[in-house]
Amino acid sequence: MNHTILLIGSTIIALFMATTMIIIRAKVARQPTSTKRIILPPILMSTGALMFIFPQFRVETYQIIEALVIGMFFSIFLIKFTKFEIRNDKIYLIPSKLFIFILFGLLIIRLIIKLIIGSTISFGETSGLFFLIAFGMMITWRIAMLIKYHQLKSKLQRKMNTTTPS
Repeated sequence: MNHTILLIGSTIIALFMATTMIIIRAKVARQPTSTKRIILPPILMSTGALMFIFPQFRVETYQIIEALVIGMFFSIFLIKFTKFEIRNDKIYLIPSKLFIFILFGLLIIRLIIKLIIGSTISFGETSGLFFLIAFGMMITWRIAMLIKYHQLKSKLQRKMNTTTPS
């Protein structure tokens, strides 16, 4: 019974976080982006690693590697559909309609995996693993975003240098 309550509670929290992320992303798309806006989310998320101070959240080294690799794999979908554009000499993130489906698709996959492995791995270890999957996904996605952003920023600076009278 306790395991079921934890599963339902964590799923509700995950749905809330996904919905919040969609709302925040929609607002962010209205403003020009910057290096700070790209790197801040994984830095803030990294504080969640403090959970590993507590023994019930700790996982084996091979599980850490597996979780990070799975997160990196899932990030491919986010990377593929994350686009930027230059408007009024500023760089904006283009909100993708697919982002919502990708996010909720990943949430459903997460829930299915949690149901499968939740019976063999403790709730704390499962939480630790899913944090690592999410962190691996976030960090990989944000690094790719940063690279795309700086490529566009260089292109914009070259354009501005060629149009500026000498």
